[in-house]
Amino acid sequence: MDEMKTEKHAGSTATAIPVDSNDSRTQHGDQSSIWRADDALLAQLGYKSEFKREFSLFETVAFAFSIMGVIASVSSTFSFPLVSGGHVGMVFGWLIPCLFVMPIAASMAELASSMPTSAGLYYFSAKLAPPKYSALASWITGWANITGQVTLVTSIDFTCAQMITTAIAVASDGAVNLGSGPTFGILCAILFTHGIVCSAATNVLARLNLFYVIVNVGTSIAAIIALYVCSGNNKVSTSDAFTMFENNTGWSNNGWAFLLAFTAPMWTLTGYDSAAHISEETAGAARAAPIAILIGVSATASLGWLILIAASFATASVPDLLTSTLPLPMGQLFFNVMGKHGMLAIWSLIIVVQYVTGAAQGVDASRVVFAFARDRALPGSRWWKQMNRHTQTPVNAVWLVMVLAGICGLLGFSEAALSSLAGAAVIGLYTSYVTPIFLRITSGRDKLVPGPFTLGRWYMPIGIVACAWVAFIVILLLFPSSSSATADTMNYAVVIVMAVFIFASSSWILSAHKWFTGPIRNIGSSETTSYDEKQEAQAMRN
Repeated sequence: MDEMKTEKHAGSTATAIPVDSNDSRTQHGDQSSIWRADDALLAQLGYKSEFKREFSLFETVAFAFSIMGVIASVSSTFSFPLVSGGHVGMVFGWLIPCLFVMPIAASMAELASSMPTSAGLYYFSAKLAPPKYSALASWITGWANITGQVTLVTSIDFTCAQMITTAIAVASDGAVNLGSGPTFGILCAILFTHGIVCSAATNVLARLNLFYVIVNVGTSIAAIIALYVCSGNNKVSTSDAFTMFENNTGWSNNGWAFLLAFTAPMWTLTGYDSAAHISEETAGAARAAPIAILIGVSATASLGWLILIAASFATASVPDLLTSTLPLPMGQLFFNVMGKHGMLAIWSLIIVVQYVTGAAQGVDASRVVFAFARDRALPGSRWWKQMNRHTQTPVNAVWLVMVLAGICGLLGFSEAALSSLAGAAVIGLYTSYVTPIFLRITSGRDKLVPGPFTLGRWYMPIGIVACAWVAFIVILLLFPSSSSATADTMNYAVVIVMAVFIFASSSWILSAHKWFTGPIRNIGSSETTSYDEKQEAQAMRN
């Protein structure tokens, strides 16, 4: 019923949105009417349409799924469950967090359906917070999200560089083992190529996602089969695969040690807010965005669990993998199971998956930077909000993301580089995820104007579970991987997070509270019903 109301209202206000008669979109009948309805809804949210809506429902789902790059992400973070629980860490250290991430995804899907804009999370916070604190809530959410977005680009591309050095070591029979310096150089090269890819036109990016999802799913299935079948008689028993626990963390408490395995799935299950951030490039965004979020998270969680179950069966000795000279233990596992040539074959595909995952994340991060700059919240906003007239994409924002990711990549010279980058990404992103969810179940209970997807009365218990889980996981990820941390093994996530927190807080106190008012309308409201007006009507009905 809400969906019918939305479509009727959007259609009645479509004349307020200028449509170029020479635009090829107008030649597609029903599709064109969907685009106009989307642009009308965007106008109600306060923004004019600046992107071409080239992402279909399937391509949006593919984007949200591909950005999590399940096989590459599992391969990148395999060391966490190995250290924190061994076989139990692999199987249940993945399953438990996935169950708690689903309420977060469901709550975010509801918000994205109601307010499909590239501004995403910080826009949600602004609209659900008490008016007095609307700008501050938007400011906190936006900076937390950008912190997570940039460090996620770094961590994905850093592990891609590690995968390449792992392949070189195996191909050379151990004769060439590249250190931190060459790895950083490879990271910079990957970031540069991603800058080029992410600057492409929207239609190119949309079509690339079809390739992304095929490679991602195909390689994941191939890995599951290879690990289980090729391990032959060297597989451990079913009992050992699911119940053998090994604590290699240095923490004396086994329960605490096991919890640290949660880092892997929490890092993998990030970026699904991308469906909201590309909603201004999506046809039927109010319906497509929530579907993409829910399918992306559930498919990644399920496929990742199957990969790790297969890996658990194939892991004959956890200590042997942890003492490997290869940068990534998963590379050693594939080598043990498939031999040199088999390992290099599937590892090459995993590198491709990680590369395209980084490209997708670069697009997502650039859209967040663009939107935040559009609302004048970033230093140099007038540069970062500019759209390239040839590609109609925020090219300046793309390159800002790549430069900042390269700076964060200097952490690659630390032994705890991955845990630091992964921790910072998860803390930043999930803080931005949970802020509007918390506001939804507190000050925003009567403010949300439902979109096509709504949780109904279940929004409250689901939101409470989501908030409780994020509060727990943020504290957990600030701890080092062992009890005796040194300068080399320290978890530097707290340094990154605190640096951004201090900068954002001081900026707000000294200056931003005077001029930042939250999302800024950049389109006239005379012929459209604004979202704020719809909120007032919703509150009266409630």
